[in-house]
Amino acid sequence: MKTLKGLFILLLILTATVTSFAQSSKGKMPDSKSDTTAKYVYTCTMHPEVISDKAGKCPKCGMDLVKKKVDKIYTCTMHPDVVSDKPGKCPKCGMDLVEKKSIPKMNDKMK
Repeated sequence: MKTLKGLFILLLILTATVTSFAQSSKGKMPDSKSDTTAKYVYTCTMHPEVISDKAGKCPKCGMDLVKKKVDKIYTCTMHPDVVSDKPGKCPKCGMDLVEKKSIPKMNDKMK
């Protein structure tokens, strides 16, 4: 009888533990697969080379930056002010643009 009671208590504790972990991790999962790969940046419609991680004004013309969904940001290793949302060549030196791991801040570009 004591073994059955102990087994029941162990089963109850195990069920409670699994339930609490399942509920605590539920809010951390993304809604869809595309949410984990997509990033949002802000860019000027007149100057697409101006890219920022937050809303603001274009440093060249003063227009409001608009939100744009991108998968990756590319930059030149020799000229970090050259940024693009597509792979290609640097217009200054001709080197291949490489994927940037973080989105540039407003004061990191176009000085």
